[in-house]
Amino acid sequence: MKPFTSALLVAAFALSPARADDAGAHAVLDKAIKALGGEEKLAKASALTWKAKGKITFNDNTNEFTSHATVRGLDHYRSEFEGEFNGNPIKGVTVLNGDKGWRKFGDNFMKLEGDMLENEKRSVYLQVIPTVLVPLKGKGFKVESAAEQNVDGKPAAALKATGPDGKDFTIYFDKESGLPVKQVATVVGFGGEEYTQETTLAGYKEFDGIKKATKVESKRNGEKFVEIEISEFSVPDKVDDDTFAEPQ
Repeated sequence: MKPFTSALLVAAFALSPARADDAGAHAVLDKAIKALGGEEKLAKASALTWKAKGKITFNDNTNEFTSHATVRGLDHYRSEFEGEFNGNPIKGVTVLNGDKGWRKFGDNFMKLEGDMLENEKRSVYLQVIPTVLVPLKGKGFKVESAAEQNVDGKPAAALKATGPDGKDFTIYFDKESGLPVKQVATVVGFGGEEYTQETTLAGYKEFDGIKKATKVESKRNGEKFVEIEISEFSVPDKVDDDTFAEPQ
């Protein structure tokens, strides 16, 4: 009996902190969902579209661009951008359609397969999750409490989330408002290099009953990468399948 009793006690102590962490994590998540517009509203936002302008920095060269993105769920995505890079006008498009993906940059076209496809899927959910959050409560994602941190001089609660690909990322939420203010994740660049990407979210405005960060800045390994300002954001009732067709 003693070994059996001891085993029960060990199991109980091992499980108790996890349960406490889960409760705390879900409390933070529920507050954030309410702050963004409420679970009912966010759950119905199965499709999103937005337009933005911004700057991207590569090797100390900063170039301006405009972009238009549409997403349906977490596995259908189309992003078009246009800008001038090193004095040359460039257009590009990236499309994710379930387990298929493509990228066209100027005259260069490639099919996204293997790791490139998986990296694009991760890139998409890292963009969508801070906007709607509800997928974190569903199948495929796990959340747990993480260490608090000051973001822009204000205390922020934190959640460590693990995605369906088994990779984790951390989201920070303003403790007063509950809104997402920062995200930290490991990402992979076009050349296969890994970076720690730190994204800050600010300038919240309400669109279609949902609060959306309109000023988004990302750094990779501490260096400036992308700064964008969102000018339009909406929740369409329907997005045609053709939106996610292979780019021509």
